[in-house]
Amino acid sequence: MALTRELRNGIGISALIIAADQASKWWITEVVMQPPQVIPVTSFFNIVLGFNRGVSFGIFDSDSQVGRWLLVFLALAISAALVVWMTRATSWWVIAALGLIVGGALGNVIDRALIGAVVDFLDFHWAGHHWPAFNIADSAISTGAVVLIADSLFVGDGKD
Repeated sequence: MALTRELRNGIGISALIIAADQASKWWITEVVMQPPQVIPVTSFFNIVLGFNRGVSFGIFDSDSQVGRWLLVFLALAISAALVVWMTRATSWWVIAALGLIVGGALGNVIDRALIGAVVDFLDFHWAGHHWPAFNIADSAISTGAVVLIADSLFVGDGKD
């Protein structure tokens, strides 16, 4: 697999997401949340400390070691497949979106492998209803997915 400029760009985006995600999680767990608390920032946003042992929004939440490592290996396999897709992509938007998704997935894999759960801390709410807490990696995955969908609906030429 040749390391083309496009692939370097995609991997670079992934690396930036991993670095920002891990730095933010370190800052939240080691500095901001000592002791753990709810920090109101606006009338609709708090900083909290949560540990997600499941997948998106706590689905399949389990303390099982088998489940933990199954999710790690599943995320690694999907990330590898996305990197292969990245090597074949020609659209900058597709490469960037794949970089966001891979970086977000690997940022969460690091948490799951090292501490057994993904650190979540961004808490949006309205009228007493809270969106499940999330993190920078989750945001990158969601943004990348939206870009891929938009590209396929409005821009895609069938080559990516």
